[in-house]
Amino acid sequence: MIGSVQRALRLLEAVGSHSEGAPAKQLAREAGLPLPTAYHLLRTLTHEGYLRREGGVFILGDAVGRLAGGGLQQKRRTMILDSLAHFRETVGAPVYFAVYREGEIEVVGVSDTPTGPAVEEWAAFRETGHAHAIGQCLLGQLDEKVRKDHYARHPVQPVTPYTVSDVHALEQKIGTLGNMQPVTERQEYSLGTVCAAIPITAGDTAATMAISLPLHLEGRLPHALERLRSEVGALLSSLSFSISI
Repeated sequence: MIGSVQRALRLLEAVGSHSEGAPAKQLAREAGLPLPTAYHLLRTLTHEGYLRREGGVFILGDAVGRLAGGGLQQKRRTMILDSLAHFRETVGAPVYFAVYREGEIEVVGVSDTPTGPAVEEWAAFRETGHAHAIGQCLLGQLDEKVRKDHYARHPVQPVTPYTVSDVHALEQKIGTLGNMQPVTERQEYSLGTVCAAIPITAGDTAATMAISLPLHLEGRLPHALERLRSEVGALLSSLSFSISI
């Protein structure tokens, strides 16, 4: 055990027990430390942002909040990856989870296997949303103004010979989709691959889950998609699936 680390942690615990903060002498007494040692550690913790000194008392600093927030984010991400692995096993295909955040497509998590690998991101997903099921599903959940802004920043252009040819063609495809209906694409982003995506309700955030299969297994896509829809619906309704927004 490293004694100085243990002493610093005891001081942090002591500060955390006082919502209005506490002076150095009181913290030293509660942590069982000599006052000079406590002063030295308090100065170091303050310098690093874990404590703040205000009006002669010490309170927890922003760095402590970032640690707690990071732990929560990691917990949520682990829950998402565990859920994706469950879906992958059930569906028998690579599974993707993505959101539209701050004007960009963000793939939050992917679950695949060596024998069933995910699609290689050979062209940036965020810049080619018009060409893959994930992006088309997300764009279809946005209003027209937001989509136009996205097209202005990420122009619709061919990625493969099967990619939608222009904005008009893409808007036509999106416009034919019913509310909360799945999106499928065939070799539009990656030759030899078919993909399908379903919209996910995540408050005001556009979200989607998707699967991909090799072209020669295209016949499995409808059944796999239906399995995914039923599994996601069951988990969402029981609040067992956490979406990190």
